[in-house]
Amino acid sequence: MKKIVLSLLVVNSLIMANQLQDDISVAKAEAKTANDKVKELEAKLPPNEKLMTHTELGFIKTDGNTKTKTFILEVKAKKGWDKHLLSILFDGQYAQDNNIESKNKFFTELGYGYSFTDRLSGTYLIGYKQDKFSGFDYQAYTGPGIKYLAIKTDAHNLNLGGSLLYSEDNVEDTNYDASGNVITYPNANNIATTNTTRGMINKYGSYRAKGVYTWQVLTNLSFYQELTYRAEFKDSSVYFAYSKTALSSKISDMFSASISYKADYVNSPPTGKKNTDTTFTANLVIDY
Repeated sequence: MKKIVLSLLVVNSLIMANQLQDDISVAKAEAKTANDKVKELEAKLPPNEKLMTHTELGFIKTDGNTKTKTFILEVKAKKGWDKHLLSILFDGQYAQDNNIESKNKFFTELGYGYSFTDRLSGTYLIGYKQDKFSGFDYQAYTGPGIKYLAIKTDAHNLNLGGSLLYSEDNVEDTNYDASGNVITYPNANNIATTNTTRGMINKYGSYRAKGVYTWQVLTNLSFYQELTYRAEFKDSSVYFAYSKTALSSKISDMFSASISYKADYVNSPPTGKKNTDTTFTANLVIDY
């Protein structure tokens, strides 16, 4: 009798296990269907209706024979409603070498867009840049423009834009010591300033062209290329170019790992400064 009861229990357990497996399979199928439906409905929403953010974080610290600290932060956010789109960008870099500041740079840009069609929109932007090692106290610009989505496929996107700007470049003061030598920032030795030449402020009309290309190479691998060119109308020798090239690989829906190379070019830099400033970084990326 015990054997019969035991056998019935075993059979019943197997039946229940099989039923549970069937229920799990059905639940997974229903969850997938529901998830696909959510994505389908989200795709029908007007573009950029929700707040979207893209954050890149980088940090390097070394101790021992050399002591260095490097911080990288880049944040992009955008929010749309109806035909309007508001966006903000912040890109900051800070570094120390043996406790002496070796990089102190940030750039921010606020943009507004109004969609005329699915591909064409009017824009207005305000930009501000400060780089302690560039020879400029600050650079600023503002003005209207247009933006056109030239390519839009599942794998490729190309945005082209142009703006007419009022620009202002404030060249830093030049400080000299008692021997007439230039005291450069950050003046780690605290050399006394005996003479100062005031930097000029250059105000001018300019234009900016910008292109952003993205390529979804694989499901979890993407390529990003940005090129920007800003120049003065009257003096063609005064222009600035910027490039960012990046590869990112998805770790999860929210997190990615990326490497990027940025090049900042000034055709007519202040005296004693180089034309090109480059940065290569490996970052953690958060998309939300």
